[in-house]
Amino acid sequence: MDPRSGNQIGGSHTFSAVVTDQGGVKSVSFVIEYPDGTTTQTFAANPGANDTWSTGLQGFSDGTWSWWVVAKDTAKRGGNTATSPAISFSVATGSTGNPGSDVITNASWTAGGAVQTALGRIYFEMPNNAKWKGPWSGFVCSGTVVTDDSSDRSVILTAAHCAYDDVNKAFARNVLFIPDQAGTSGSATDLNCNNDPLGCWVPSFGVVDEAWTTGVFPNNIEWDYAYYVVDDIGAHAGAPAGSDALDESAGSMAISFHLPSVDDGQPGAESNDYTYALGYSFNADPNLMHCAEDMTTEGSVNWWLASCELSGGASGGAWVQPMDIVSGNGPIISVNSWSYTGVPGMAGPMFFDTSAYCLWWTAATTPWASDLSDGNAGIIANQSCQ
Repeated sequence: MDPRSGNQIGGSHTFSAVVTDQGGVKSVSFVIEYPDGTTTQTFAANPGANDTWSTGLQGFSDGTWSWWVVAKDTAKRGGNTATSPAISFSVATGSTGNPGSDVITNASWTAGGAVQTALGRIYFEMPNNAKWKGPWSGFVCSGTVVTDDSSDRSVILTAAHCAYDDVNKAFARNVLFIPDQAGTSGSATDLNCNNDPLGCWVPSFGVVDEAWTTGVFPNNIEWDYAYYVVDDIGAHAGAPAGSDALDESAGSMAISFHLPSVDDGQPGAESNDYTYALGYSFNADPNLMHCAEDMTTEGSVNWWLASCELSGGASGGAWVQPMDIVSGNGPIISVNSWSYTGVPGMAGPMFFDTSAYCLWWTAATTPWASDLSDGNAGIIANQSCQ
């Protein structure tokens, strides 16, 4: 259950619980008890991936509250009902959502540094029809140039849904990466590479996990990470850059595939689990936006920043833990993946003990994809990255 016993939340929070039953779960409700100890209110929860039921609630006031879960299975004669123990949590509306006073929900990134140039806007097109692979529509995401061990290419980390359409089963086409897009002399994202500080780069192909391609959101959120591969020769266009090689001109950031710090119980910016998420939210175009707070989990396959208010377009942007504000640099531990509609919170896939490392290795070392035609420009790797 989230919040767990003793957790502190702000005036709004996404309540969630993992509920399982061998015969199937028919319905789940969350009962909220007010600080007076007598008044209660019941809210229907919505089913999601990995047996997680959730709903976003708001309007909490300072004090100690309680909540519990009521679940009904699919048995005959109305089903069987089970009720969890009550869990107490506290509310501090001044904290905007998490322990401590250092929560950043949504703000422009002004510290500069490595992340300013390595992180950029991704423009791409996806098909609207699986059978005909078209017509194609334009979308935007975010991505970050990451350090690799090759000498002939650069690698961009992003979200899988920014590289491969899991519904229409196609890789993106007409992909364009714009590093430091916040520094554009234009008014917003466009396809004019002459008005961007370093110009643009055209990736050759994407790399995604096979499990992302065979599933459909939200059942494949565990694998919502991907890479774009950029040729170091001939991929640059627009404003002059120091080198045709993307990672030399924009710089790169390291990925960490180790277990990050999570929910360490120490609130605030000095805690080990304090995490920054950055990306180009379309509603703030062309600004680079960020949120920051203590990191927890959402279900069994996602990290979670409960108060983050980054929006569409930020998908694929880097999560950094720890962040060195002076250099604007640090290890990337995840990317912006998904959020619940209408309430704060951002989920990121786990890199630790997943195929994220194998995919990175595939992107950095595998020979060029053989088929670069529309919808096919990519490599689908299995869990062993074969």
